[in-house]
Amino acid sequence: MRPRSRSARYNLLLAAILLIGVAAPSAEAIRFWGDEQPGEAAEAQSGPEDAPATAPQKANPAAAASGSLVNNLPNFADLAEALSPSVVNISTTTAPPPAQPRSRNQRRPPGFGQGDPYHEFWEPFEKFFGPMPRQQRPQRSLGSGFILNREGLILTNNHVVEDADEILVQLSDETEYKAILVGRDAKTDIAVIKIEAQVDLHPVTLGNSENLRVGDWIFAIGNPFGLQHTVTAGIVSAKGRFIGQGSYDDFIQTDAAINPGNSGGPLVNLRGEVVGINSAIFSRSGGNIGIGFAIPINLAKELLPQLREKGKVVRGWLGVFIQKVTPEIAESLSLEEQRGALVADVMDGTPAQEAGVEVGDVIIEFDGHAIQESNDLPAIVARTPVGKKTSLKIVRGEKIQSLPIVIGELADEDVVVSEGPSEELGMSIQNLTPEIAESLGIDPETRGVVIASIEPNSAADKARLQRGDIILEVDRKTIESETEFSRVLRKAKSKKTLLLLVRRGDNTIFVALKKPAPTDPADE
Repeated sequence: MRPRSRSARYNLLLAAILLIGVAAPSAEAIRFWGDEQPGEAAEAQSGPEDAPATAPQKANPAAAASGSLVNNLPNFADLAEALSPSVVNISTTTAPPPAQPRSRNQRRPPGFGQGDPYHEFWEPFEKFFGPMPRQQRPQRSLGSGFILNREGLILTNNHVVEDADEILVQLSDETEYKAILVGRDAKTDIAVIKIEAQVDLHPVTLGNSENLRVGDWIFAIGNPFGLQHTVTAGIVSAKGRFIGQGSYDDFIQTDAAINPGNSGGPLVNLRGEVVGINSAIFSRSGGNIGIGFAIPINLAKELLPQLREKGKVVRGWLGVFIQKVTPEIAESLSLEEQRGALVADVMDGTPAQEAGVEVGDVIIEFDGHAIQESNDLPAIVARTPVGKKTSLKIVRGEKIQSLPIVIGELADEDVVVSEGPSEELGMSIQNLTPEIAESLGIDPETRGVVIASIEPNSAADKARLQRGDIILEVDRKTIESETEFSRVLRKAKSKKTLLLLVRRGDNTIFVALKKPAPTDPADE
């Protein structure tokens, strides 16, 4: 055999080095996080006893976080299996209104049209006896709920069972029971129903929604589009959401898929505790786009005793209309901070009127609770026992005052939060005569000026003033005529923002009207 040349031996040695140094680690390259065999991590860290000391390697935070994330991904399977027997399918039936005869020039309703197989049968009768009655069918709806105790109490949404003539509850084993309505509260969209089951029920565990953090894992169980016991998962996207459903909005936002039929179902944390009641979605198509809303379970726990005992919720009441304090309104009122609830109207014969609350007051504290946003006040007042003697702090002018007050009982939605319009004066006004007041459906004794027209893109338009609005005050000065309106405007010439008190329909609101900047003649 011919001896190898020096270059050949060199190439062979290089190939051996590559096989040893490169091929071996390639097996490690296809491993996934968590695949290490027991003891490997410790061995890799300590190394052979005779291994030389090496410089410490810098930690890779991204890799560590990634490994931690993969290793700690939640497994929803066991939780879903444990919770499924506690979630129920709710179907309701509402009787249709009495049938109304159809006029001869009215199109046939479905079932009596050209597509009806019995069309030829009915048409001769209609010729002799007149049009057939409009076809009416019972209205049906689907929703979800979850079992509260072994006695058969079930929590769901009010809109799932509202006005229902019959409520059917189907358990996970597909057995059905008729349910009775125990109590409901339209203002928070919560309802409690009850079944008399012949089997053992599996109640849920109620958690603490205050402990939820944005980013926490959660999952939902429900019956979207009638697909029973569907499980979807996601995270808490936000808390304390106000979505315009009422004065007591305080929703949990989640990206877990919620669709029609999920209403009333549970939102569950990784401990298997119910932390919310799935209630609403934001969607332009009717399907889920990753924005769902759930009622915090702490709110439901607070109302449950009253719903069980009284069938309704009794709330405290002040008797005021309030609105948000915007930056413009805060500037107009010379407030040091943009906070509180601005009183836009005080109802006659109410606790607020008896306490001396006036239009234009800014409520900054109630019963020892600071009011940062106007939305804070209704919820705090509602939780206050009826008849309690307490106090509220207001800003009036530049002074802070404390007013004693006795809380009344809310009968209807008397406490209203309205978003007062605000932004950057193009409008025509005229005196409010008794004839105009009557045409607008308001008291003929009302004094003020009425807006006759609004110029597009003007300061009035940007402030969202409307034709037919009645201006009652300008900068807290009563306006009873066009002359007074003009005089007040001249006195407020140096002000950048005007505060108007406006009556719109049955409500009064404050509007911050930002005056346009003066035009420089050189620019014309």
